[in-house]
Amino acid sequence: MTTTAIPAEAKRAPAAAPKRRPKREREGAAWVFLSPWVLGAIVLTLLPMAVSLYLSFTDYDLFNPPKWVGLRNYVQMFTEDPRYWRSVVTTLTYVVVAVPLQLALALVVAMALKGMKRGKGFYRSAFYAPSLLGASMSIALVWRAIFNDGGTVDHLLGTGGWVNKPGWALLAVALLTVWQFGAPMVIFLAGLQQIPAELYEAAAVDGAGKWRQFVAVTVPMLSPVLFFNLVLQTIQAFQVFTPAFAVSAGKGGPADSTLVYTMYLYDRGFVASHMGYASAMAWVLLLVIGVVTAVLFRTSRSWVFYASEGDR
Repeated sequence: MTTTAIPAEAKRAPAAAPKRRPKREREGAAWVFLSPWVLGAIVLTLLPMAVSLYLSFTDYDLFNPPKWVGLRNYVQMFTEDPRYWRSVVTTLTYVVVAVPLQLALALVVAMALKGMKRGKGFYRSAFYAPSLLGASMSIALVWRAIFNDGGTVDHLLGTGGWVNKPGWALLAVALLTVWQFGAPMVIFLAGLQQIPAELYEAAAVDGAGKWRQFVAVTVPMLSPVLFFNLVLQTIQAFQVFTPAFAVSAGKGGPADSTLVYTMYLYDRGFVASHMGYASAMAWVLLLVIGVVTAVLFRTSRSWVFYASEGDR
């Protein structure tokens, strides 16, 4: 009788599964990698916010120790400072004018780029460039020269310099923001490219024209992207500073027509050295932006369509 030799490898015991590292050790490694971000968030964001909140209840002029005054800064802000309310009205006007115009222009250009066969990459980069350059002080100063007396707009329209007219200066600031439509345009373009062509074909079969296709197909399918851009641009518009500062030469004129909220905050904190008052203004702005954002999210339920949900 013959016997079959069993290979040596088969006689070996199965290899033991590698031991998992203890949970505490794994969490420790995670915190090591997260520590730079956590440290930065604490030192550069949370700690300054806490200090700012404390200073908002004090009288602090940058040179002497803060003096606790309770709610006096807030009471003065709401009841005794007419320039504060002018800055609020100016900022709200700017937001209402600049944000819709910017989003409308961005959507129009995105739809035009979507239909292009050649040169789409070049034009997309060209239209995006103002978003990279427009926030700089140098571009804002050039913009002031364009809309100043004897500038390009004066020569073309014969209306005089806009920056010296209370009724037109804020519009010049808003147009600088509208010109920086590149970022929302790229986002709109990405959203348009995700809309299935079959929806347009079905709408065309039903006899829908271009406008009806835009209203019934493009807008609902693009509504999440539109909502995203609306929230981002609204938050940024409330914090506008550089265009207004450059166009008005740092004065908010003429007649406080370009005195936006952040510019008045800068004036109170760093020009008048009322840092406690400026801190209170900053916290009010934070709360207002939070409320406006919450309202946008709340109302979005009635007009933002998500394809995964199947309803509006």
